[in-house]
Amino acid sequence: MEELLMLKELLQEGKIPEALELVEELEEMSKSDKLNKIFSYGIIVLLHLIKQAAEKRTTRSWETSIFNAVKQIQRTNKRPKTKGNYLTEAELLETLQDAYESALRKAALEVFEGKYSADELREVVNQQSIIQEALNLI
Repeated sequence: MEELLMLKELLQEGKIPEALELVEELEEMSKSDKLNKIFSYGIIVLLHLIKQAAEKRTTRSWETSIFNAVKQIQRTNKRPKTKGNYLTEAELLETLQDAYESALRKAALEVFEGKYSADELREVVNQQSIIQEALNLI
């Protein structure tokens, strides 16, 4: 809110270059927020896909969590005016690859009631196929 008041003040004072700089900062903050949300929802999708792969089963709860997280990623990634996306498919892939380690660590606490460490679980599941499945769902 403070930034919007500052922007209004800069425009009223005719300081267009400074106002444009502030607009760019606001755009960057907004995009950063969206990327953080996509990353967080990506962890949820990957977490449940890892659990499904490791335990070779699924639950309605896991499927619902995957569905809801995928929907949130789709909504967050969509640009309302241009009908495009904030992240390209390549950037989305990179985000999922970045989120994978966090998801793996969380999954290690849950798969088979914490039987495997993250390193042991890494050997049980195929990272590339899980990331690809997440990308396909999104």
